[in-house]
Amino acid sequence: MSQKEEKIKMAIVTDFMNYSLNQDHYPKSVYKFCKETEIEEKVFYKFFGSINAVKNQVWEIFYDNSMSLLEKDENFKSASSKDRLLSFYYTFFEVLLLNRSYVLFALSADEKMLNNLVQLSTLKQSFKRFATELIEDGNIDKPSYLQHPPKIFSEATWIQFCFLLKFWRDDESADFEKTDQAIEKSVQTAFDVFENTPLSALVDFGKFLWKEKFATY
Repeated sequence: MSQKEEKIKMAIVTDFMNYSLNQDHYPKSVYKFCKETEIEEKVFYKFFGSINAVKNQVWEIFYDNSMSLLEKDENFKSASSKDRLLSFYYTFFEVLLLNRSYVLFALSADEKMLNNLVQLSTLKQSFKRFATELIEDGNIDKPSYLQHPPKIFSEATWIQFCFLLKFWRDDESADFEKTDQAIEKSVQTAFDVFENTPLSALVDFGKFLWKEKFATY
């Protein structure tokens, strides 16, 4: 894709996000969206096949922006799997913070979203590829009988991601301190499980979740 085409595609996404926030609902159809934003339908369909495709693209852009920032850090690729996952989460939620109004709209527009994950489907594929790399790296120095199936553990990491996303959405603490704690504890727990020493971390993480659950009442 040429730079000009990429610029047009990004403009459509930006218009889509602004339209959704200003109208307090997603476009009802491609026709109405294009009419309101003065985009030719044939231009829209050059890049997207539907409104849902744009929804997916928004989250993929958040992911791509996060990875672009991480890849600028010379130490990222050589860091441990645990530190790379931590860095990803911290960076990803910083990117989301720049777009929090849209994210809150998107996560509340459909209460069942975190169950069916429709608009996160493209993000899920990208994130699971990243998680698979981390798991495969962690398996390198393990004997075969202690290695963990990347497919199973990448899915578990995706569940962790969804938990953190919902936690961040609901977090009202200053500077999202509680989300930072949740990230640290959940990643520590995940890697303790990965290293076959889960008990103390699971108890610690369980206490944290219990405290946060009842702190809201």
